[in-house]
Amino acid sequence: MRFIFKTEYDQDVRLAKHGGHVFWYGLLGLFLVCAPWLLDEYWLAQLTFVLIYSVVGLGLMLLAGFTGLFSIGHAAFLGVGAYTEAVLAAQGWPFPLSLAMAAGLSAAVGAVVGLPALRVKGVYLGIATLAFGFIVEEGLARWESVTGGNAGKHVVPVKMFGWEASNESSFYAVCLVVTVLATLAVLNLLRSPTGRAFVAIRDSEISAQSMGIHLARYKTLSFMISAALAGMGGALYAHKLQFISPDQFNILQSIDLLLMVVIGGLGSIHGAFLGAIFLITMPQLISLGKDVLPAAIGQAPGLQGVVYGLVLIAFVMFEPMGLYGRWLKIRTWFQLFPFYRKGMFKRQKSFQKSDRLK
Repeated sequence: MRFIFKTEYDQDVRLAKHGGHVFWYGLLGLFLVCAPWLLDEYWLAQLTFVLIYSVVGLGLMLLAGFTGLFSIGHAAFLGVGAYTEAVLAAQGWPFPLSLAMAAGLSAAVGAVVGLPALRVKGVYLGIATLAFGFIVEEGLARWESVTGGNAGKHVVPVKMFGWEASNESSFYAVCLVVTVLATLAVLNLLRSPTGRAFVAIRDSEISAQSMGIHLARYKTLSFMISAALAGMGGALYAHKLQFISPDQFNILQSIDLLLMVVIGGLGSIHGAFLGAIFLITMPQLISLGKDVLPAAIGQAPGLQGVVYGLVLIAFVMFEPMGLYGRWLKIRTWFQLFPFYRKGMFKRQKSFQKSDRLK
C-alpha cells in the first residue's frame, strides 16, 4: 500500500516508502490517538512532555543535524515563545493566533541571533549563542512589567473560539496536533530545495557556495525556522506548566536540548523524538536508581549531571549516530541475518563525512 500523488512535473512523491511504514506508523498513530483512554494521568502527562520537547527537538535538529550550526542557547527561543504565549493568552487571544505570534517573534529573534553564524562557526558560534541565552534570561528577569520578573508568571489554559483545554486529555490532543503538523512541515521542508541546501551547507560550505547556494540567506533561514519551532514548543511548555519563570530557560535547559538531539541521533527526524523520550525518561530512571544505589552515591548532589555526562561520553565514543543509529544497526542485523559480518559497521565509519573541506 502506497500513498502517492503527482506533482506538476509528473513525478511520484511517496509519503510512505513501503507497506511496512504504513503499518507501523499507522499503529503508532493509533496508539497516540487512543493514549488518553489507555494511560493514566501521570503517564499521559509524561507523553505530553515528550511531544512538546519533540517540537523543540525538530527545530534544533534542523539547525544542528541538517545545517551543521550548533546552538548552546536554544532555551532562549523556548523562553521567548513561552512568555509571548503567556502574555497574549492572558489578553484573550485565541490559541492559534497566539501560537503563530510566539513562533513569529521567536523567528525574528532567531534572525538576529543567526547573524553571528555568517561570520563564525564551530565553537565560536556556540559561544555566541550561549551569550545570547544569558542576555535573554537576564532580560526576562528584568522586564518585570511584562514577564513578572523572577516572581514568575501564571499562564491561563489553552482557549480558542469558545473551547478550553481544561484537562490533561484535551491539552494532550492540542500538543499531538501541533507535533504532527510540525513534523509534516519539517519532512516536506527537508525534501525541498531549501532543505537540500541546508544539508549541502552542513556537508561543505565551500562546495555549497560553489553550487550557487547563498550561505548567509540559508543560514539565517535555518536559524529562523529552528527558533520558530522552539517558540511553538515554548508556547506549549508554558501552558503545560501553567507557571513560568526566567530560571526555567537557563543554560542547563539549553544543554539538555542539545543533549537531546545528540543522543537521539543528529541528522534524523526520528532522533528528535528518540532524544525527547530519553530526556523525559532518564530523570525517572535516575530516581528509581537512587533507591538501589548506596546512600553515598544515590543521595549525592549532582548525580543527574554526572549520569548525563557519562551517557553523552559513551554515545560520542561508541555510537556517534545516537539512538537512531543504533536502531538502524539492529534493524540491519536482523535483515542480513545469518549473513551479517562482524566488522561491517566498523568499515562503514570510513565513509562518514569529514571536515577536510570546511
